[in-house]
Amino acid sequence: MVVGIFLPIWQGVEESGATVKLFALHLSRTDNGVSSPNYFPYAATGILMIAAATLAIFEIRRYENRVLQIKIGMLNTLILTAAIATAYFFVNEQISHFEGSSQQVGLTVYIIFGGVFCNWLSIRLIRRDEKLVRDSDRIR
Repeated sequence: MVVGIFLPIWQGVEESGATVKLFALHLSRTDNGVSSPNYFPYAATGILMIAAATLAIFEIRRYENRVLQIKIGMLNTLILTAAIATAYFFVNEQISHFEGSSQQVGLTVYIIFGGVFCNWLSIRLIRRDEKLVRDSDRIR
C-alpha cells in the first residue's frame, strides 16, 4: 500500500499535449513543464490506503490474539474496498473527461487488489489456525 501511494493510479495525455496523472493523494496536471497538483477530493484514496497499511501492521503485531486479528482483518477489508471504490470513482471521472485521448491505468490499481487478496488469505489462514487450536484444546 505504501508503494501504491507514490505510483499513478491513472494517467492520460490531452490532445493539447498536457499530461494528467491521478495519484492516490492528488491529481497532477503538467502543461508546458508546469505542474499543478489538486489534492481535494483525490486524497481520500491515499488516506484509505495509509489506514489499510497501518491496520495491516497492527494486525500482524497482534499474533497472540487471533480473534482480534480476524476482526482487524475484516475492518481492513472494508477499508481496502473503500479505497478501490474511491479509486474507481476518480478514474471513471477522469476517463469521462478524456474521451479519445491516450489513457492508461497505473500499477496502483493492481496493488490495491493484491492487498485485498493478501488480506483475505491472511484472514482465512488465521481462522484455520484458530480452529486447529480450539480442536486441540477439546481433545485434552
